[in-house]
Amino acid sequence: MPSRPVMASPTMAGPSITLLGSPRRCCDGLTRRETLRAGALTLLGGFGLPQWFAAREAGAVSAHPKAKSVILLYLLGGAPTQDMYDLKPEAPAEVRGEFNPIDTNVPGIRICEHLPQTARWMHRSAIVRSVNHKAGCHNTLPSYTGYEAVLDNIVTTKDTYPPSMGSVCEYLNTRAGVLPAYVYLPNYLGWGQNIRRPGPYAGFLGPRYDPLYAECTPFVDDPAKELPGHPTPLRGEPRLPDSVLPEGVTIDRLNTRRSLVSQLDQAFARLENQGTINNFSREKQRAFDLLVSPQARAAFDLEQEDPALRDRYGRTLFGQSALVARRLIEAGVRFVNVTWDCYWERLKLAYDCWDTHVRNFPILRDYNLPYLDMTYGALMQDLEDRGLLDETLVVVMSDFGRTPRINGNAGRDHWTFCYSVLFSGAGIRGGTVYGASDAQAAYVKDKPVSTADVCCTIYQCLGIDPNLSVPDQTGRPVHISHGGQPIWDVLA
Repeated sequence: MPSRPVMASPTMAGPSITLLGSPRRCCDGLTRRETLRAGALTLLGGFGLPQWFAAREAGAVSAHPKAKSVILLYLLGGAPTQDMYDLKPEAPAEVRGEFNPIDTNVPGIRICEHLPQTARWMHRSAIVRSVNHKAGCHNTLPSYTGYEAVLDNIVTTKDTYPPSMGSVCEYLNTRAGVLPAYVYLPNYLGWGQNIRRPGPYAGFLGPRYDPLYAECTPFVDDPAKELPGHPTPLRGEPRLPDSVLPEGVTIDRLNTRRSLVSQLDQAFARLENQGTINNFSREKQRAFDLLVSPQARAAFDLEQEDPALRDRYGRTLFGQSALVARRLIEAGVRFVNVTWDCYWERLKLAYDCWDTHVRNFPILRDYNLPYLDMTYGALMQDLEDRGLLDETLVVVMSDFGRTPRINGNAGRDHWTFCYSVLFSGAGIRGGTVYGASDAQAAYVKDKPVSTADVCCTIYQCLGIDPNLSVPDQTGRPVHISHGGQPIWDVLA
């Protein structure tokens, strides 16, 4: 069995930062008014980046991966995939729901009637209908890392957790350039509730391998005119953090500030641990580079895109983030995450995103599925038109699923025992369905798949050997596979 990191108590210390907001309580018992601990995450000492070359020589990193990049479309909150990719039209009414299946362009594969554009790309896609885990609901760590641990706190991250797939890509990154290997859009995971959910981070590898997080200021056109059951699309665009220089600050002045900061760091380094200083120096260097880099700014500049193409992606925060994701992988970024997150209470949206405890079918029919289908279809076509689909893996994934039986509020509740993941593009055997749920989409009937298997499949597409080990905080090797295996039957 592979080694696993010890789930220790937090070692971080620092001042408390109270984030203000309305005390709305979400389904997992959290309020928007959360107090977070801000402190330094220690970097793994004594392990340099030459490990990538050692991994290449040992065959752990393929010189010819099937996918150069990954775009992960992450549906936070537990998407009801039995109403999307695994419909049960023969089940009782209280299970099958309100939607009908339609044919795709692959005979024998049927999906939801509200995903017509997705149906057009089934020849380049594989549906895995038997994903499950026992790590608890609203636990986002398993889907990003493959590590299925029940957490004592699902709304904060720890430096003892294993690294995410994107952070492993960053860890192995030796490509010169300003842009990192791992970018997270449109903001950090949990921004809609002012919490930081675990999963996307570098964990015990150290914060230098965390993603570059975009920022956004979403808005709705006119919240006062919203009608119940017909929410206005959440709009806005992701942007580089601090991507606009303050008024009066020129590039020369910025470089002068960098020189002063560097001098202070040199003095401070004589008094503090060198490993920690190196860690923060790398973060400051990246921040300066991104701020003045034409390449980085261009990747986020959607004004350079044809307005008609922006319309095809959907003028939503999710849609425009997916368009930025395409621009980023075109610029050489290896792993881009686009999260459909929970939205702020002040926006007065009349639904809870993918956490559909109430009004599951109107929410899916009127908002979630049409906009997901629009964005996914536009992304796939855009990648195809630019010759990028053969080198880009697109994954649609959620943190868990929904109950087979519809509750008294016309919703579906939390369920981790069976749900679906969609793989498309590079490295995928198109027209494939792997695994099966039972007659009510409740439990796995055939070929169970763990979250570790899903992550290993993504690694395999990228040419990264899932048996690769990375060192934890004590230097102990930990397999990035966490006991999983690639789903070979969905791989080309």
